[in-house]
Amino acid sequence: MLPGAGDTHSASDEGNRGGTYWGRRRVLLLNATFEPLTAVTIRRAIVLVLRDRADVVHADAAGNSVHSAGMAIPVPTVIRLRTYVRVPYRASVPLTRAALMHRDHFRCGYCGTKATTIDHIVPRSRGGGHSWENCVACCASCNHRKADKLLSELGWTLRVVPAAPKGRHWRLLATVKVIDPDWVQYIDAGAA
Repeated sequence: MLPGAGDTHSASDEGNRGGTYWGRRRVLLLNATFEPLTAVTIRRAIVLVLRDRADVVHADAAGNSVHSAGMAIPVPTVIRLRTYVRVPYRASVPLTRAALMHRDHFRCGYCGTKATTIDHIVPRSRGGGHSWENCVACCASCNHRKADKLLSELGWTLRVVPAAPKGRHWRLLATVKVIDPDWVQYIDAGAA
């Protein structure tokens, strides 16, 4: 059940009613310059807002809010830090399942249907590495049929040439599975 107007939510209820909502849902954290930094939990976002470290940019479209005895705060979907935070530059984006699925738009690299697994183009049993260039999103059917064979043995071709993604937004996409529609305008166009 979502916290909303009229809900009474206490710490003892959290494990029973609201724990899954509070634990799974993420809020986009923007730098003071509106650059996306990361995705934080709703609880962390509310703490940042209450401590005057961040402002709510977008609130939950359903109108959900968190209530205390003296105030109500809308559940945020996007918050912005009040002061600029310098982010160290990292040249490479870590290869995660979520980031790979976003890179391939959740489509199988072989047949184009909905992807549910990850496949190594050159199988690891044949010396293939675990890298952006050797991994592709894949449907279970193609993954099962390909097994540990090479593409040339099957006569298959890839729909796209896999490459490492570029841009700071990919660090964010590596950590989340679902992108809130309010986030899209802050993430580079090629990411979502």
